[in-house]
Amino acid sequence: MSGAGLPIAFFLVLFLLGVLLVIWCVEVFIEAVARSAVSLGISGFFLAVLLAGVDLENAVLGLTAAFVALPDLALGTVFGESLFVLAVGVGVAGLVAPFESAVPRIYLLMLLFVPIPAFAMSLGGTIDLQQGVLLVAAFVPLLAAIFWYERRSRTAYMRSEEVQAALETDRRDDGTEPVADSTTASSTDATEGETVGTDRDDSVIPTLALDFDLDADEFVPDLEERSGTFALGVAILSIVGLTAGSLLTVASAERLFVAFGISGLAFGATVLSFIASIEELALTVEPVRKGRPHLAVGNVVGSTVFYMTANVGLIALLHPVDTGGAVLSVHWPFFAGCLLVVTVMLARNRVTRGGGVVLVGLYVAYWVANYA
Repeated sequence: MSGAGLPIAFFLVLFLLGVLLVIWCVEVFIEAVARSAVSLGISGFFLAVLLAGVDLENAVLGLTAAFVALPDLALGTVFGESLFVLAVGVGVAGLVAPFESAVPRIYLLMLLFVPIPAFAMSLGGTIDLQQGVLLVAAFVPLLAAIFWYERRSRTAYMRSEEVQAALETDRRDDGTEPVADSTTASSTDATEGETVGTDRDDSVIPTLALDFDLDADEFVPDLEERSGTFALGVAILSIVGLTAGSLLTVASAERLFVAFGISGLAFGATVLSFIASIEELALTVEPVRKGRPHLAVGNVVGSTVFYMTANVGLIALLHPVDTGGAVLSVHWPFFAGCLLVVTVMLARNRVTRGGGVVLVGLYVAYWVANYA
C-alpha cells in the first residue's frame, strides 16, 4: 500500500474497518465450524474447550503482523490484550459487581507459572524459531489438562461467548444438555470438594453482550437449518474475510504508528489491542453481573494460557521477536503486576472494588508508560 499522499484519517478509517471485519469474520467462522463439526459427530464440549482457549482475533492480527515483518506490532497485541483481559476485564467487573468465586488451585497455578517460560526466553533479547516451537508445544498439554479437568468438574470454567454457538448447536442436535453444564444452582468441584461456581437460575447461558459490546453476533448468519457441508463452506469463506481484514488492519496500522512517531510495539499494545479487545470486556463483566463469575474466570485463564504460550510462539515461528528494551522495562512489569493482583484476589476467593481500582489504574499507567 503506497498511499504516501493520503490523509491519516483515510488510514484510520481503513484500520477500524479492518478490525471490525476481523471480529465479524471470527464470529461467522466459529458459528460455521460449530455447526459443521457437530453435524459430523464432533463433541460440542470439545469445541467449547478448544475455542475458549484460543483468542482468534488476537491470533489472526498477531500472525499477520509477523508475516509482513512487523513482529513488534504482533508482540504488542499479545501484551496489550493480556493486560486488557486482566486489568480492564477483571478490574471493571470488580468495580461494577464485586464477586466471590472459589477458583480451583490448578487454574491459580496456571495463571502464575504459565508466563514464566516466555519471560525466561525474553531475558535473552530474542524469542527465535526454536523457542517459538517450544512455546507452541507447551500449549498442547496445558489445553489437554484443562480439557481433562473440565470433563471431571461439574462447573465449566472455559465457557465464553465465542463457544456458546458450539454448545447450543450440540444441544439442538441431540436434545440433551452438554457435558459439564454450568447452569446448576450450585456446583461442587469433584476433586477439591469446593463450591466453585454459583448461578442464579437454571436457564440456558445467555449471549454475553453489554450495551457497549459490538454485538457482532447479531449480524452472523443463522446456520441452524443449514447442512454441515454448507456451514463448512461458510467457514472457508470467513477465512478469506479474516485474511483480508487482518491485512487491511496491519497495513493501515503501520501507516498510523509511523505517522504518529510511535513504535509498533506501543501501538499494538494500546490502540490495536484496545479496539480488538472490546468484546473481552463483555466476556468478563457480563457473567459476573448475571451471577456466573466462574465463566469470567474461565475467560481470564484461557486467554492468559493462550497468549503466553501459543500466541507468542506462533509469532516467533514466522519472525524472530525482539524482547529487549521496552518489552522488559514496560510490558513485562505491568503484565506481572496485573497478574499478581488478579491471582491474589482469586486466591482469596473474592474480587473487590479496591482491587478493581488498582487494576484499572495499572492499565491507565500502562498506556502512559507506552507513550512517555
